[in-house]
Amino acid sequence: MSSSSLLENDQDAHQVTKTAGLHEKKHIKLPWDLEDAKQLGLVLDRYKDKYFYQVLIGVFLVYIFLQTFAIPGSLFLSILSGFLFPFYLALLLVCCCSAIGASLCFFLSHLLGKRLVKRFFPERAAQWSITVEKHKNNLLNYMIFLRVTPFLPNWFINLTAPVIGVPLVPFALGTFIGVAPPSFVAIQAGQTLHTLTSTREAWSWTSVTILSAFALISLVPVLLKQRLREKFE
Repeated sequence: MSSSSLLENDQDAHQVTKTAGLHEKKHIKLPWDLEDAKQLGLVLDRYKDKYFYQVLIGVFLVYIFLQTFAIPGSLFLSILSGFLFPFYLALLLVCCCSAIGASLCFFLSHLLGKRLVKRFFPERAAQWSITVEKHKNNLLNYMIFLRVTPFLPNWFINLTAPVIGVPLVPFALGTFIGVAPPSFVAIQAGQTLHTLTSTREAWSWTSVTILSAFALISLVPVLLKQRLREKFE
């Protein structure tokens, strides 16, 4: 399903696609690469001032759709958000969409995904289950760490978490907080979307340093808790 279909099914977002010309409508689709994101950004930017909330709701719904069904493309929507909206609004939008979409994926996996995970990822799920058990007293910090770092893909975390017993609250809250640092980088890159030629340009040593710092910060409470436990035992 394309983002055009999702936008047209929504009453608020429908006005944007109705107003757009035929040459513009062909660009209102899921951004599968940076060029798609550029063209979609240029179209939406023309209507953003007059239909600000419709554009915002459209991006919101499509982002959640991608996250819910683990469809690639959310990175390009993060970059697009940085192009269309003020920085802090874009960051809040991406964090909320990521948390809501991941939580919906969590529920779907809880209802339907147990057999799928056990069939296709039995060893990997078993290994992560052992790791989660080790961090059961610090699951929020562990989820934040996983979202900041690229050790496990987000789709795998979303599908597997309910199967191995990760509670929803640390999962959702850890997602909301943990996606902020990488989203910060993507949104910042989106402010220069028209000059980007590759998603690699969004990343620099500064970006890597920032993400590494956030990852370490997420582990500080865990390390302090372990030190205190050892001290009083």
